[in-house]
Amino acid sequence: MDSPTLSPLVKRLGLLEHPEGGYFLETDRRIEETPSPFAGGIPRPLATSIYYLLAYDRPSGVIHMNKSVTYHVLHQGRVEYTLITPGTPPIIEKKVMGTGSNELRQLIVGTSVWKMSRILPEDLMQAKTDEDRRNLGCLITEVVVLGFHWEDHTYLTKKELVSLLKGMPDRESLIAELEVHLKADV
Repeated sequence: MDSPTLSPLVKRLGLLEHPEGGYFLETDRRIEETPSPFAGGIPRPLATSIYYLLAYDRPSGVIHMNKSVTYHVLHQGRVEYTLITPGTPPIIEKKVMGTGSNELRQLIVGTSVWKMSRILPEDLMQAKTDEDRRNLGCLITEVVVLGFHWEDHTYLTKKELVSLLKGMPDRESLIAELEVHLKADV
């Protein structure tokens, strides 16, 4: 996992490659549990938290959904989130986390919302040297309430994407834009 463009945060924080893309490290898992309304009453921790880093060598995540509410808190960098709230039609929003005007330092994603994050293409293009590439990235803390569990998580499939966007006027271009962010082995 060593490369000339690897973010020093990966080693400093002990981050691991995340199955969704980027890097992560679980930093807290509450031992207290409560029945989850999002998981048929199965007990879940009150909350979990992770560091999550998108970096030059792993610049985007894949489209996925958590049943629980997720709080994203910015530490450094910039990242764009695409949020898709199912409905007829679905609501598709793009939110940028960063420190600039009209950028968010905190993003709350509600239950059953599809989400995906990526380093903005213009930020990737501005990284010209290995040092620029090592220093490019976005680090957030992500808190999941009720706590994260893989059984409460799902990846969007191509079939679900096509169905989700049914009736959208620009459906084909949206499918083309989003399908590159689907997990390949789902």
